[in-house]
Amino acid sequence: MKAMFIENRDFETWMKRIMERFDRLESKIDKPDEQVKQMQTINGERLYDNQDLCLLFNICKRTLQRYRSLGWLSYQRIDKKAYYTESDVKKFIEERATKKKRLFI
Repeated sequence: MKAMFIENRDFETWMKRIMERFDRLESKIDKPDEQVKQMQTINGERLYDNQDLCLLFNICKRTLQRYRSLGWLSYQRIDKKAYYTESDVKKFIEERATKKKRLFI
């Protein structure tokens, strides 16, 4: 196997180019604080979308749609997309929790 040597100057040039690319990539990645700022709100209240609630409740989109259709979960349409206010989500959770408690009493 033949050893390959690289000039120190060439090595530094390549490393500089690699680091510049890392810096450019890093600047494109959202920082956690920036992600929080980008959260959608309405009247100062956080909005959740379908994906947020599916992950939160560990349910599929169809189940979430059923909750909306039954009138159990209030929502708002913005640009043809369903959004749920934080207060509506809390209300939904509280109502479901009290109904489950009544079933077991």
